[in-house]
Amino acid sequence: MQKKVLVIGGGAAGFFAAIRCAELYPECEVIILERGKEALGKVRISGGGRCNLTHACWTPRELIKHYPRGSRELLGPFTRFACGDTVDWFEQRGVESKIEEDGRMFPVTDDSQTIVDCLLGSARRAGVQVHYQTRVDQLIPPGADQTSWQVETSKGTYTADRIMLTTGSNPRIWDALAAMGHQIVPPVPSLFTFNIKDPRLKDLPGLSVPMAELRIPEYKLQASGPLLITHWGLSGPGVLRLSAWGARELAEANHRFELKVNWVNRSYDELREMLQGFREDLAQKSIATRSPREFDMPNRLWQRLVEAAGIGPAVRWADLSKKQVHRLSEQLTQGSYTVCGKSTFKDEFVTAGGVDLREVDFKRFESKHFPGLFMAGEVLNIDAITGGFNFQAAWTGGWIAGESMGE
Repeated sequence: MQKKVLVIGGGAAGFFAAIRCAELYPECEVIILERGKEALGKVRISGGGRCNLTHACWTPRELIKHYPRGSRELLGPFTRFACGDTVDWFEQRGVESKIEEDGRMFPVTDDSQTIVDCLLGSARRAGVQVHYQTRVDQLIPPGADQTSWQVETSKGTYTADRIMLTTGSNPRIWDALAAMGHQIVPPVPSLFTFNIKDPRLKDLPGLSVPMAELRIPEYKLQASGPLLITHWGLSGPGVLRLSAWGARELAEANHRFELKVNWVNRSYDELREMLQGFREDLAQKSIATRSPREFDMPNRLWQRLVEAAGIGPAVRWADLSKKQVHRLSEQLTQGSYTVCGKSTFKDEFVTAGGVDLREVDFKRFESKHFPGLFMAGEVLNIDAITGGFNFQAAWTGGWIAGESMGE
């Protein structure tokens, strides 16, 4: 008798699971239900339309350090399928990838459509069916009156021997799982930028520094990375990492808190010594005119920070007082900025929250409460910082679940 497998959600994890299952078990009928007109929406927009496929992080114990939630649970799965396996999987299907300086990996075409076409083509060749514009309304597990799963949708009722949920942060599915008895960790935003109204940043959108240190002292949170000034405040990898690690605490604070910024990635004492040295090396030059090359800082940002330290435009380095050295050192290494809200990072919205990880068997990505119910991706309480790590969790979960569903 043919086994029927239903994958709900046509994203990265869903397609990976469906392809894996159909290729390993060609006797299975595998169907993907996608509520939209197109599948793989996040794949299309990832990395600014280039698709940040994964990350050049080859050791599972190093890889899990990039997951604020799910690191412990993912260690075992990553020993079975991790970043190198993802690269190999796509290369075997004609998609070559490249590594950028920060470790992110993209297709050499720099076009996410390459990944979309690969997944769609692989699914088609494996015999996977994709039913579009099919919204799932209810999940009914097997019981005394039925031996199969029933899935109520906008296009009628489906039955299946195995169900796979790769629906991301879909409240409708979370509600259905909660009604069945699964615990859902309330979702909060992750990977967001900081809204800051501060005269030091006004009219400087687009300016950036290559490496900054960021701290939120109240919650003992810290991160570092490139920092970008936007129309609304601050963004860039450093901010996104901090938002991911502090997602739940910052949500509870209604995204209002004090942020400390070290623009020069140096300690206060180290910087103070450097400024004292500039008093001799740059003695006759105006402080505000140009940022010292050692800081790699845009001149307009430098001028704002010099002004905030109370140093006038005509003051020369030779005239810099000890008090002014202290104030400038503070502005550069521990300036305080009031965050008054958040903005979504482009269209790549990620949430912290989802199915409680204690209720999932990560050897199979299967529900401990309902045999035959599999889950992967953001439907689970797993999320990562930027850099291809969220996709990697999706590829890994999909690959393992796809293998398990056909057994």
